Amino acid sequence: MRIALHTGKGGVGTSTVAAATAVAAADAGHRTLLLSLAPAAALEDVLGVAVGPDPAAISEVPGLDAAGLDVRLRFEQAWSGVRAQLAGLLTAAGVPEAEPAELTVPPGVDDVLALLELHRVASAGRWDAVVVDGGAADVVVRMLGVPETLSLYLDRLSGARLRMLRGIAGLLPGRGARGATPQAGTGDTIGSLLDRLSAARSLLTDGACTGTRIVLTPDAAALAAARRLRTALAVHGCPVDDVVVTRVLPEAAGPFFGPTVAAQRRQVAETERTFDVPMRTLPLTPEEPVGVDRLRALAATLPGTAGLDGPVTGSGRRPAGPSTEVTDGGYLLRIPVPLAAPGEVDLSRVGDDLVLTVGAVRRRLALPSLLRRCLTTGARLDAGNLVVEFVPDPSRWPAGLRGPAGPVDAADRSAEPGPREGSVPDPASDRGADRGSDPAADGATRTVGVRAGSR
Repeated sequence: MRIALHTGKGGVGTSTVAAATAVAAADAGHRTLLLSLAPAAALEDVLGVAVGPDPAAISEVPGLDAAGLDVRLRFEQAWSGVRAQLAGLLTAAGVPEAEPAELTVPPGVDDVLALLELHRVASAGRWDAVVVDGGAADVVVRMLGVPETLSLYLDRLSGARLRMLRGIAGLLPGRGARGATPQAGTGDTIGSLLDRLSAARSLLTDGACTGTRIVLTPDAAALAAARRLRTALAVHGCPVDDVVVTRVLPEAAGPFFGPTVAAQRRQVAETERTFDVPMRTLPLTPEEPVGVDRLRALAATLPGTAGLDGPVTGSGRRPAGPSTEVTDGGYLLRIPVPLAAPGEVDLSRVGDDLVLTVGAVRRRLALPSLLRRCLTTGARLDAGNLVVEFVPDPSRWPAGLRGPAGPVDAADRSAEPGPREGSVPDPASDRGADRGSDPAADGATRTVGVRAGSR
């Protein structure tokens, strides 16, 4: 199965490009699902047919199914699944039980539900290609950060809060030592939720499975947004296969549009210089590309095999991930941050983690075991990478093994930082056994200066 994620600045035609790609994929013989993580109305407007929350066949295109995420429906279904486990806790706390129909969707839950929906359809195994209309760029970037963010907060809350919940559960009639508490079931549910969210995120960051297509129009604002999106996707480890510039005027648009055509040509050329992936253009059509026939005609204008030689067939390139290098005096960790400007990159060390901030995007990375035993001495931008510098921490290396860079084995040398994601941690686990003299090893935040360099 191949996932083709489409995203871009709002209003640039992301839904149209996703729908055209899905039609072309089905015409090429791929069993295809067109999935909207944005409001399904956008797909309905483009396809010209109703799109429901469950995959249903598009009669005009054999082999094509379509579905749109219904946030309210999925939230009510999710609440029904955990309501029984929470009933005892809510009653003990004097909170009346809520029916699904009473609830409104809390802020941020739509990002969680979008990842769960992606995991659900990917696990079904019914399609060769899943073409995803991810909607606006900021929504997709926020969605990619959900598993790590939830895991971090649950890690912080898991100690005192879960112990308190276990204490309450022990006071409930018929609970405690004689059987499982509601919290045990709730903890399992939360762990399962994080596992599914992490699995969905892993799909989106796996270049062998997923390609991302950035959609933009030929204007300065859309290009600036696409640059920020390219950087944010790289920070999250999400592969980008190509960019598509939509609504490009033809050369023969007439004298009235001459200045607009010239401005668009400059923006298209700048877009091609900016991105390190293939660029494709789609013309501005005389009529809106609404309906299967017009979408099919639009897809035929994409270079390649009906526009499929990128995200759908997987011929796009997989960007390099973080890598560790040995130097004479220590180690370097290279983290890709393409197109990032020096003034928008901040880095901190917190214990065994690096906290990377690029513009409005922040990600927490767990250091490999080798670098946990090192001091972080600085960082610089170098050719689209953030290069973080480390030296062995004398308090954590045996004196006879320090040498110029300390011991290195094959496993450590190839180790890469990992995300903070996974199941709910055990509150009793001791993460303090491997702390050293680095001030950040005590959990304090230590800012790492980032020097300017080449972009």
